[in-house]
Amino acid sequence: MRSLLAGITPEDTSAALNMSLGEPQHQVPSFVTDILHDQRASYNKYPPVQGTEAWQQAVSGWLIRRNGLSAGMVGSENLVPLNGSREGLFSIGLVAIGRQKNGQIPLVLSPNPFYQPYAGAAQSAGAETLYFSGDAALDGMPDYASLPEDVLRRTALAFICNPSNPEGGLASRDYLAQMVGLARKYDFTLVGDECYSEIYDDKPPVGLLDVCAELVRRGLGNSDNPFQNVVVFNSLSKRSNLAGLRSGFMAGDPDIVRETLRMRTYGGAPLPLPVQAASAAAWNDEAHVEANRALYRRKFDLAERYLGGKFDFTRPAGGFCLWLKVGDGEKACRELWRAAGIKCLPGVYLARPDADGHNVGMPYIRLVLVHDEKLLEPALEKIAITL
Repeated sequence: MRSLLAGITPEDTSAALNMSLGEPQHQVPSFVTDILHDQRASYNKYPPVQGTEAWQQAVSGWLIRRNGLSAGMVGSENLVPLNGSREGLFSIGLVAIGRQKNGQIPLVLSPNPFYQPYAGAAQSAGAETLYFSGDAALDGMPDYASLPEDVLRRTALAFICNPSNPEGGLASRDYLAQMVGLARKYDFTLVGDECYSEIYDDKPPVGLLDVCAELVRRGLGNSDNPFQNVVVFNSLSKRSNLAGLRSGFMAGDPDIVRETLRMRTYGGAPLPLPVQAASAAAWNDEAHVEANRALYRRKFDLAERYLGGKFDFTRPAGGFCLWLKVGDGEKACRELWRAAGIKCLPGVYLARPDADGHNVGMPYIRLVLVHDEKLLEPALEKIAITL
């Protein structure tokens, strides 16, 4: 970004805004900071890698409520505390990817555009990555089921981002069930990156654990291990505006959880006890999440008012990003910076070229709706005029 905008001085900064960084700007829940202060004496203790009992109960309770699971379906054997979901999404490769898969170099399937830790997971474990662009018929989700069998036999790990980032699409229940079946048929780990799951416009995104439980009810899953081959990641960063707390989790298949905890015993950094206490309180509270979601809906309204009917604008079903088709993303970013001091991210930076050298992100820019309405409205108006 620095090199892209180097030497350009904005002509008008009246609506200047950094809309390139997905860092939540809403208020931090006051009860979180109160708990961190009240529990400060416990910073002198080593925290348990597997999480405190209170943390485990809070996260398992939230997963059960959120996914409509039976009581007791998620327990400590299904959970790993993380310093945010990012480190877990990266390190899952060290657990799930062997040196070979069916005698070949293992393969990691990734959506395209993608979150960089997906690529890191593959690279750290010596695997190759296949970037798969979304299918419009699947609300932008990658159609991994269409891949040839020889590719699927090499697959060790596959990522799904739901809601998708940056497109803001939602995976259907049928699609997720198909992906679970594919993972079990070809024995790879299916990762659901659900970090945007609590920011949505209308309907809540379907969770992978919800789908796993439904498959068991239909007689299509293993009742002894309903989450077989499946793990999901989530965090408090977007849901609770606590990006700086670095608090998240992995949940799912107890076999994968066990190996992950074993690895983290040697090389992981457990969450400090005050952070676990504050996190437990946040997972137990929905009022601040509903208020947060309402703020984003108002910003979706603003975006639709100024950008509706332009740039293939689609109101995001989930997440807080706009994915605008502007023809040439890098050119549009330079123009917005020159004309108005508005910083956005070229879509080409979030995707990889396909076999023909075409980058699916090239025509797009990503804008994030994290700032308050007073800052966003003039910026959105300026974007509509400038582009």
